[in-house]
Amino acid sequence: MTVYFDTNVLVAAVLAKHPHHGQAAAMLRRAERREIRSFIAAHGLAEFYAALTRIPIAPPVYPSEAWQILEKNVFPYFEIASLSAVEYRQALRACAAAGWTGGRIYDALHLAVARKTGCKQIWTFNVSHFRELAPDLADRVQTP
Repeated sequence: MTVYFDTNVLVAAVLAKHPHHGQAAAMLRRAERREIRSFIAAHGLAEFYAALTRIPIAPPVYPSEAWQILEKNVFPYFEIASLSAVEYRQALRACAAAGWTGGRIYDALHLAVARKTGCKQIWTFNVSHFRELAPDLADRVQTP
């Protein structure tokens, strides 16, 4: 089965203090065991790194630790997918036409990558938001 991981699921999976850690970590273990074919967007890697290094936890996640987490938990198990320049343009045009602003843009890009890769499930902790942004994918969007 092909599964797209939203950044918030990966953040929860690697931070033991995160309130959704248990369920997210279980999904990451499935990726590590290759029970699922796992995808993340190229821009999701930067988003993941940024979230890890700015999340207000003690002790903080330092840049070198965030890199090690990517090296250990993401790169070996995830296929990294990206949009072409034309696909970015189409996605942003759709966002503008819908009047979407702020962080919704990044979620729309996640959904465009999930659509492009044909993922059968899209895991996020922003289910209602993702379903609103991509009604055609609503049946695939779920919490892990």
